[in-house]
Amino acid sequence: MSRVVHPIEAESYRILRERVDLSHLPPLCRAVTERVVHASADLAYVDDLVCDEAALEAGLAALRAGAPVVTDVAMVAAGITRAGLELVCPVAEPAAAELGRSAGITRSAAAVRIALERVGTGAVWVVGCAPTALVELLTVDAAPALVVGLPVGFVGAAESKAALRASGLPGVSNVGEKGGSAVAAAALNALLYVEEKS
Repeated sequence: MSRVVHPIEAESYRILRERVDLSHLPPLCRAVTERVVHASADLAYVDDLVCDEAALEAGLAALRAGAPVVTDVAMVAAGITRAGLELVCPVAEPAAAELGRSAGITRSAAAVRIALERVGTGAVWVVGCAPTALVELLTVDAAPALVVGLPVGFVGAAESKAALRASGLPGVSNVGEKGGSAVAAAALNALLYVEEKS
């Protein structure tokens, strides 16, 4: 079933495409870049976003095969607009706070460990808030299908995204401190909105 596009969204995309031509990008990289720019109204993402078509293809295939989606915070999960996905976000659970205290790590990092126990390998991970969640994900053996690593902030955000790019894991990131829940959710939504090819 095709998604119904609201006229405001269609107009936003018309304006975006009037201001910048992304037709040179491969299809999934273009979809992700446009959706991130649309969600943020920030054209700087055109040059700032780091996408890899093969990684996005693998992530899309995993999503279509029913892979769970793990998010670092509820705001990211709330921004993912496709029904029927298995969304996992244990950061607000008491167990995350307890594990964080006992292990001497942040609640966000502890939530990564808890989520990995639940979903196992091959999930799609979406980090839009907590750099410590992204750093923790890079230290565990999650074998993710895709990592959307777009945390925001002055402390550790740019460094965590650089570490994702250096890790060799399939990912989407950007260079610098900006990012956030809306941007991370938008990147995932771009894949979810890709129409099935017949």
